[in-house]
Amino acid sequence: MAMQEAPRARTPRMTGRERREQLVTIGRTLFAEKGYDATSVEEIASRAGVSKPIVYEHFGGKEGLYAVVVDREVSTLLASLESSLRDQRAHPRVLMERAAMAFLSYIDEHEDGFRILVRDSPVSQTGGTFSSLLTDVARRVEEILAAQLRQHRYPTTDAPMYAQMLVGMVSYTGQWWLETRQPSKEEVAAGMVNLSWFGLSAIERRPQLRARAS
Repeated sequence: MAMQEAPRARTPRMTGRERREQLVTIGRTLFAEKGYDATSVEEIASRAGVSKPIVYEHFGGKEGLYAVVVDREVSTLLASLESSLRDQRAHPRVLMERAAMAFLSYIDEHEDGFRILVRDSPVSQTGGTFSSLLTDVARRVEEILAAQLRQHRYPTTDAPMYAQMLVGMVSYTGQWWLETRQPSKEEVAAGMVNLSWFGLSAIERRPQLRARAS
């Protein structure tokens, strides 16, 4: 008598929440690898083993999925930066060191997320972009700088400008370090703070260009 074949175990179906998380994970990977424009709904669906309508059902399309991915990355990075700047009793230089390390640690531990943030987003994507994130960070840095300038009896009207300079230095250095990974993030953070802190400590009240254009 022929032996009967044992029934195959059925793969449990994902819940709606599990499927959504799967699509977010796959979308995050593809957006980091290829960018928004080069990623298609077809490829996202194919990697997830589902049909295109499933992606539309959960996110309304590629842009909706992208918005969720970006929002999560922005929240993660901003929470880390805000935590590093929370201790009002800490010396301003220590706060700068903590913020620099928080930024570089995010790049180190969330490489895909950072690549997504610094890429061009869809034209209709108005919130949750890297530039809007840096604006939020600059506002917090501005408060710290204003307090320092006030303490040394300098005009606080320059705080917004200096905040933009510092945040710009950190963000572009972070993008460079993402590709080089040399030297260590601790050394990079120390170097950024060294340049910015000693520049600020000897800052002139009314800076002027030494060499004027003829």
